[in-house]
Amino acid sequence: MAIDIGRKMLFFLVLCLTQALVLNRMHLFGCATPLLYVYMTIIFPYRYPRWGVILWSFFLGLVIDFFSNTPGVASASLTLVGAVQTGFFGLFVQRDAPENIAPGVSSMGFFKFTFYAFVLVLLHCTLFFTLETFSFFNVIQWIKCIVGSTAITLILILTIESLRKK
Repeated sequence: MAIDIGRKMLFFLVLCLTQALVLNRMHLFGCATPLLYVYMTIIFPYRYPRWGVILWSFFLGLVIDFFSNTPGVASASLTLVGAVQTGFFGLFVQRDAPENIAPGVSSMGFFKFTFYAFVLVLLHCTLFFTLETFSFFNVIQWIKCIVGSTAITLILILTIESLRKK
């Protein structure tokens, strides 16, 4: 148990530093910003307590908000994804699956994992950019930000999944 928490803390730290020092400075085409930190919330195991997922997600979002100067935006959107993640992943788990099954290409298959990650990343990006702009004055720019950020984040997540240990 202590090793699991230590690994999660290290992964938490790596994601926060990567987002704050590298990815927050990338704005492809003026609207697509990779939001890779959502990956930590996406890969929580099936039997992990929902309150634990929500707590990890909230604190990850809080740290990202602190370093990105987006007060409450990342924490709110990531907390929602954390609340939805456990139930949504349950739709992909078979009844005879092991209790410690975690989302990934190796456990779900490429297409199922891609769909699973796409839905959760889209949910996160939609709420994130809705809270960040807080107006629908420029709807086209808002949609470009959501679509672009979802696409680039999903590409990064699938790249990490392909490099992850099987």
